[in-house]
Amino acid sequence: MKLYSRRSFLVRGSCLVCGLKVLSPRFASAQWPGQASTTPDAQRNALGQVRSEINWLQNATRTSASYGEQGYGNVWERFQSVRGAYAGLKQTLNPHQLTAGGNALAELDAGLDIIQEAFDNFRTDVAGGRPVNTALRDMCQVLREGSQLWLQQLNKTSTQLRIGWH
Repeated sequence: MKLYSRRSFLVRGSCLVCGLKVLSPRFASAQWPGQASTTPDAQRNALGQVRSEINWLQNATRTSASYGEQGYGNVWERFQSVRGAYAGLKQTLNPHQLTAGGNALAELDAGLDIIQEAFDNFRTDVAGGRPVNTALRDMCQVLREGSQLWLQQLNKTSTQLRIGWH
């Protein structure tokens, strides 16, 4: 009985290892990192993704204030999604757009950094004894207003750089 269980265990284990090796991402050629497309369609899609992520962040700031630490985590994830979508948008820009919009893009990057400081301020407030829900409500308000201004600047910059135009 003991030999059979050990053999069964070894067979199952080796099948699992082989399966994981075959499904490993390093073997999936579709996942190799490559250069992002700089076509107007790709730019429009990426810009739309950034706008969608901002909307999701806005929704999270409206609903998360009463959830304490869980609400903080939700808003943090949404903000990181905005950052990721914006990084994806920048990868779709062609060299001319990157050169012409260098300063404006740097300002948008700095704007995200400034907005992110609201998370540090929340932690400082809570560490100082402020109730979590009160600190979170204030942080969400700052994030909501800051992300609205940031989106306005993004829209202005995208128009100036003709992002997604044919």
